Amino acid sequence: MLKKNRYTLLFISWVLFLTTLSLFSFSDLDTGTFQIPYADKITHFGFYFIFVVLAALVFRERTQGNMPLKKVLVWAPLAAIFYGILIEGLQHTVTEDRMAEWGDVLANTIGAFAGVILIKWYFSKERPLKWKF
Repeated sequence: MLKKNRYTLLFISWVLFLTTLSLFSFSDLDTGTFQIPYADKITHFGFYFIFVVLAALVFRERTQGNMPLKKVLVWAPLAAIFYGILIEGLQHTVTEDRMAEWGDVLANTIGAFAGVILIKWYFSKERPLKWKF
């Protein structure tokens, strides 16, 4: 059962992890003196890149590859972008020390489209891995 649903379980775990990191405060953590410019935006990019890759693999897993890849490459980033906007809205309304930023939404969106590019390349005709089972 776990092997059959591994991407589904991984995706659900990822979304829960992402939600936790997005809605809870970590301001008490010591960041140290080493600062990476735009680390927040790079993190957003990476989180939503992984979101789309896992979402695409979940679509493949749940439909046995019968959902056309083109359709998945539309729905996976749309889900990621919608989720990212929802999380930003929740940060604005529900949390006290987190704030919504359009820059975060932009980084999420760029990360989502980068995930689309990876999935499209990975399941391209030049690669041995096929979309359909």
